[in-house]
Amino acid sequence: MSEYDYEDLGLVAGLEIHQQLDTATKLFCACPTRLREPEASDRSITRYLHPTASELGEIDDAALEESKVEREFEYLAYDSTCLVEEDDEPPHRLDEEALDTVLEIAQMMEMTPVDEAHVMRKVVIDGSNTSGFQRTSLVAQDGQIETSEGPVGIEDIMLEEESAKRIEETDEGVTFGLDRLGIPLVEIGTDPDIRSPAQAREAAERIGMLLRSTGKVKRGLGSIRQDVNVSIADGARVEMKGVQSLDDIDDLVRNEVHRQVRLLDIKDTLQSRDASVGDPEPVTHVFEETDSGVIRGALDAGGEVWAVPLVGFDGVVGEEIQPDRRLGTEFSDHAKRHGAGGIFHTDELPAYGVTEAEVTAVCETVDAGPDDAVAIVADDPDIAEQAIESVAERATVALEGVPEETRGATEDATSEYLRPLPGAARMYPETDVPPVRPDPADVETPELLTEKVERYQTAFDLDEGLARQVAYGRRWDIFESAVDGGVDATLAAQTLESTVTELRRDDVPVDRLTDEHFEQTLSLVKEGELAQEGVPALLEALAEEPSLSAEAAAEAQGLGSAGSDEVRDAVQAVVERNAEQVEAEGMGAFSALMGECMGELRGKADGDLVSDVLREEIQRRA
Repeated sequence: MSEYDYEDLGLVAGLEIHQQLDTATKLFCACPTRLREPEASDRSITRYLHPTASELGEIDDAALEESKVEREFEYLAYDSTCLVEEDDEPPHRLDEEALDTVLEIAQMMEMTPVDEAHVMRKVVIDGSNTSGFQRTSLVAQDGQIETSEGPVGIEDIMLEEESAKRIEETDEGVTFGLDRLGIPLVEIGTDPDIRSPAQAREAAERIGMLLRSTGKVKRGLGSIRQDVNVSIADGARVEMKGVQSLDDIDDLVRNEVHRQVRLLDIKDTLQSRDASVGDPEPVTHVFEETDSGVIRGALDAGGEVWAVPLVGFDGVVGEEIQPDRRLGTEFSDHAKRHGAGGIFHTDELPAYGVTEAEVTAVCETVDAGPDDAVAIVADDPDIAEQAIESVAERATVALEGVPEETRGATEDATSEYLRPLPGAARMYPETDVPPVRPDPADVETPELLTEKVERYQTAFDLDEGLARQVAYGRRWDIFESAVDGGVDATLAAQTLESTVTELRRDDVPVDRLTDEHFEQTLSLVKEGELAQEGVPALLEALAEEPSLSAEAAAEAQGLGSAGSDEVRDAVQAVVERNAEQVEAEGMGAFSALMGECMGELRGKADGDLVSDVLREEIQRRA
């Protein structure tokens, strides 16, 4: 896929960044923001959700489509779950710590806080909230960030509650965990100022850096999500949700531009053929003796086969519109929303056990000619009928070009259909939470991570790579505290970043290490109680037995700092064992013996001291 002239295509893009805040409690209750494993659940509750009308009597299109899929939602509760999370008690007041953090973020983007923040209800009936809506509040507006391709406006910043965590989905419904529900979430929306895939990624990276500069956001997989809005001049606005990695944003924008260009090409082709979409009808009788495993399985379970004629669509349904995704895949996405496993279409048949004779019979049944295509669904009677109707609706939209819709980002930087774009009808006031007046007077702007990198280079003489690792890492505060206490800056930085990374690669459970473990370990080195070379072994021991102190673990592992006499004894023993090699090679044996000496001392001695003693002993023997 070649790069497009994005200016010529009229590319317009914007971002919505969702970041969990690392507060002590949730947004509308006093429950902790700690995530739990599903196995820790001690009970569950069940809900069925239905759309409600707005104050103007309107029902949101996205909510209405979601309601067509009848599903049961199960919510896993924990010993920390309260009645607010279960939607059995009204929400409490907006969390002040979360509000102050959002004001801090807004200040870094030169935004103007609202005079009064009102909490709104946003209808969501996909099961992600027990109440059937998400609470959200506008905090500030009209900001800006800089990119190498020009400024990007920040339209607004919202404070809202995180959704429940999706754990499992079955044919009967979806299971969620309530541990994540209600964690404070900041949502930052840009203006549609982005004009290239590269600028989209740069803007996201800049916002991510600002968020992490506060030191008050959660880290790890799922704690930040990016939604990307993309359109081209003759296309339509499409929202792609759930981008987990910044590395995917530019590719996602490129692939969406390509998809819209291809859909416009398909529209022109279909219009030139005077294409149309016929009425769906049952064709079960055609497949009564079929050898197709999918269709045979559906029929044996009491299902039906439905088909829809796509007049003038021959060869078009199989057209690729994104890498490994075709127009037929788009049709299939819509069918799956109604519970179907997917669709067959004549651009790919005969195949999958469907014979040429069956294809001919289906085409005859629905009156499809050689220039037409046919889409087929085999499933439970109700599912099959609803699924084929949704395929017909999507095929009709193909005659018009690019539909406005919400799509889900996939792991390969493409996207799949989720639902229609939501509208204003899904928002209405939350009457249980009083409004608050944001006060930015006491909010201090933090040091940016980029500024921190420069300071570490200047003040501590760290190279740029190590300075960036520490500044962008999770333990920069431990680093600064250790250095203030007299620990060598390079040692502290390498311990907290490089050493931990190496241990993780060796499958050491480094996530068990606490701030105290690092502080105590670095203190032992500073006091001369532990050689620098013993740090990895000590951290590994602490990760395996996190209840121990660093001093106790060092003693148990025999990692105390060796004195000069002990070092010389160990070195002499190694040289003695390798006397023939030393005699034959002289200083050429140094490298091999150095590693053996360090192993003999098991990290208890500084490498420079061991090196000096070994050189002396080799020279003396030589």
